[in-house]
Amino acid sequence: MTIHIGAKPGEIAETVLMPGDPLRAKWAAETFLDNPVLVNEVRGMLGFTGTYKGNRVTIHGSGMGMPSLSIYANELIRDYGAKTLIRIGSCGGMQDHVKLRDLILAQSASSISTPSRGIFREFNFAPGADFDLLHKAFHAAEAKGVTTHVGNIYSSDVFYDERPDLNEQMTRHGVLGVEMEAAELYNLAARHGCRALAVLTVSDHLLTGEAMPAAERQSSFGDMVEIALEAAGA
Repeated sequence: MTIHIGAKPGEIAETVLMPGDPLRAKWAAETFLDNPVLVNEVRGMLGFTGTYKGNRVTIHGSGMGMPSLSIYANELIRDYGAKTLIRIGSCGGMQDHVKLRDLILAQSASSISTPSRGIFREFNFAPGADFDLLHKAFHAAEAKGVTTHVGNIYSSDVFYDERPDLNEQMTRHGVLGVEMEAAELYNLAARHGCRALAVLTVSDHLLTGEAMPAAERQSSFGDMVEIALEAAGA
């Protein structure tokens, strides 16, 4: 048991999927895992452990933003022995060829700052995904017929962004989409020798103003969960 996770020793699997929303963690666990058991509900951040194709998997919420994810990922890695952490969530598209409902696999994650900035100081560390996870996720997405893009994303500190100049430069430099957690997840995985990947569904688009209806987000999220589980080898 830690400050933020009430699970007992052995109740967290080595493979952890991390949606931002704890209720999505509940839905994903009940939909895709066999015999899911609630292992955490401290502060309403739900975590469940079950099995997928006979292998143990935990699905645990991360909260919104890098500071929140950092708390849970640190504790999952350091106190519970998590070895593979996959963020599953939504993102905003930033390129014309990236469409609503497409999947983005974040090969790398740019940011203005992360909770790890205090460690790196003047050094601009470029956190990246685990290639084996990325490779397997890409082929799992292909097998499901999901249009998939691989490349750089932007992990933002803010949801209500007021930097159109920065967005313009990111689009110019090929950034595929924007979300709020992956860069710090990749930092922590690198620091602790773990595997990490962000599997993201494009739910809205910064260039066109389009947004996916709520009902469609659920089905697209389901594809994302299955792809992440297949990538993890679970």
